[in-house]
Amino acid sequence: MQMTGAKILMECLLEQHVNTIFGYPGGTILNVYDELYNYERDGRIKHILTAHEQGACHAADGYARATGKVGVCFATSGPGCTNLVTGIATAYMDSAPIVCITCNVGTSLLGKDSFQEVDITGVTMPITKCNYLVRDVNKLADTVREAFAIARSGRPGPVLIDIPKNVTAEKADYEPLRRSSHASSGSLAALMARSSQNFKAPEPDHADIDKLVKMIAEAKKPFVICGGGVVRARAHEEICKLVNLIDAPAAVTLMGAGGLQGRDRHVTGMIGMHGSQASNMAVDACDLLIAIGCRFSDRVALKPSTFAQNAQIVQIDIDRSEINKNVQTHHHIIGDAKRVLELLLERVEPKQNDEWMKYVFSFKTETEYDEATDHLTPQQVLTAIARILPQDTIVATDVGQHQMWAIQHFHFDYPGQLLTSGGFGTMGFGLGAAIGAQAAFPDKCVLHVTGDGCFRMNCHELATEQYYNLPIINVVFNNGVLGMVRQWQTLIYDKRYASTMLDRSPDFVKLAEAYGLSGKRVTNVADLETALHEALECGHGYVIDCVIDMDEKVRPMVGGGSHITDFMLNS
Repeated sequence: MQMTGAKILMECLLEQHVNTIFGYPGGTILNVYDELYNYERDGRIKHILTAHEQGACHAADGYARATGKVGVCFATSGPGCTNLVTGIATAYMDSAPIVCITCNVGTSLLGKDSFQEVDITGVTMPITKCNYLVRDVNKLADTVREAFAIARSGRPGPVLIDIPKNVTAEKADYEPLRRSSHASSGSLAALMARSSQNFKAPEPDHADIDKLVKMIAEAKKPFVICGGGVVRARAHEEICKLVNLIDAPAAVTLMGAGGLQGRDRHVTGMIGMHGSQASNMAVDACDLLIAIGCRFSDRVALKPSTFAQNAQIVQIDIDRSEINKNVQTHHHIIGDAKRVLELLLERVEPKQNDEWMKYVFSFKTETEYDEATDHLTPQQVLTAIARILPQDTIVATDVGQHQMWAIQHFHFDYPGQLLTSGGFGTMGFGLGAAIGAQAAFPDKCVLHVTGDGCFRMNCHELATEQYYNLPIINVVFNNGVLGMVRQWQTLIYDKRYASTMLDRSPDFVKLAEAYGLSGKRVTNVADLETALHEALECGHGYVIDCVIDMDEKVRPMVGGGSHITDFMLNS
C-alpha cells in the first residue's frame, strides 16, 4: 500500500502501541502534524502540545518512567530539536526509554546552512543509544521499528529519528507488521542477528549465581543497595523477597527509590552524599555488599578507594561497561536485575541476622528537623503531604534541596512512583515529568515537588497543565535562594553567597492565577493542610507556595570525595 512518509510514521507508531505524543510543531514537521490531525480526530493518538520542546521531552520521559513504556515526543528542526537536548541528556543519564522524532530541512538543503537547519544527529550522538537521519522514505518503517526496539531493550535509553521534510511527503509501499514480528523482519532482524545482546538481556551465568549464593551463606553482615536498574527492570517484588529472605538491611540510591517498599523494616533509606546515617554506616561496616542495578556514581561512592572497605563487593548490572568502572568489585553478574533475582531466589537459603540488623538500625534512617511555630520546616511540609495525599501518589521532583528532602521523607512503594533527574540533575525537569505521568494515569494523584529556583525554569508548562485539565499539585519550597548552592557556599565557601539570592518576582500564586489555575501561599501547617485539601478537591492544577527559611539544610551531608561516614552535617 502506497503512503506518504508522514502516514507511514503514524502507522508505525500505532504498531508500537503509542497512544500519547508530546510535542511542538514547526515548518519542517508540518507534514507529520497534518497527518497527525487525522489520528487525533478519530481518537487513535492523543497529542499534548507543551509550552516548550524541553517540556515535551521531559513529559515523554516522565511518561516512560511512570509506565515502563517508551515515551514519544515531536519537534521541528533548528531550535526546535536543539531544545530537546537537555531532555534527551536527562533520559540518557537515567536510562529512560524515549523516542524523539524530529524533522529537518529537505535533503537538497542539508549541509547548506539552510534556515533552521542543524545536524541534530551529530549534536545528540553522545547522549542517545542510537540516532538516525532517514534520507529514504523506503527505509522509514524499518528505522522506526528498530528505534523503538533499541530504546526499550537491554539498558533502556533515548533514541532520535531525524526525517528531512521531503521524506515525510514522498511515498513508499507500507505493509503493516505486528510488533511481535518486528524482530524477524527487515533491517531489525538483520541487526539483531549481528548483535543480539543489544536487544535481549544476556542470561546470567549460573555459575556466577551459585558463587553469590555461597557468599551470602557465608556473610555475617550482608547489605544490599537497590539502584535504578531494579526500578527499570520492575524487579521490586523480587528484591523485597531477597532482602527479607536473607534478613539484610538495604538502602536505595536516588534512582532506586520505589524499588524497595519504603516502610519495609529492612530499608535504611537513601545512601551516599545525603544518605541516612543507617545506610552510610552499614555500607562501611558490612562484610558483603550486593549492589543491584547501581553504577556507584560519585554521589554514592564518594571516595571509591574506601567505599565498602570491609566488604566483598558484588555488582549486578545489565550493562557490562558499568562493572568496575567506578568501584572495583570482588564478583559481578551481568544480566537483567529481575532475572538475576529470580535465579537467586531459587537458590538462596533463609537467614537471620538479628545482631547485624540491630546494629544498623541503631542509627537514624531519617533526618529529624526542629519543630517551628513561626515558619514551615521541610519535615512539616512533607509530613503534611504524606498524611493528606494518597499513598500511591506519583511524585515528580526538580533538583536540589527539595529533591533530597522528598526522597528522605517520603516512602515510595513501587517503580515509577518517583520521577526525578538523578544523573544529569536537571532543574526544570519536574513539571514536564509530572505532565507525562498525569497523562499516563489520569485517575492518579500526581505531585510536583519543586524549589523556587527550579520552578522558574519551566513554569510556563503550567499552561499545558491548565489547558489539558491535568490536576497536578505543585508544591514549591520557597526559600528565596538557590538552596543547595547556598548550602555549599555556607559549608565550603566561607558564606560568600555569590548570585544565589532569588529575592525577585514572580508571585507564584498570581502566576498560577494568570495561567487559570488556583494557588495559595502558606506559612504554617494549618494553612498548608487547607491548601492540600483544596488542591485535592478542586479537580484542576494547583500551586502551593510554601515559605521556608533560607538556611534550612539537607542533612546528613558528606562532602564530595570524602569517606562515606565523614559527615559534614549529621542528622
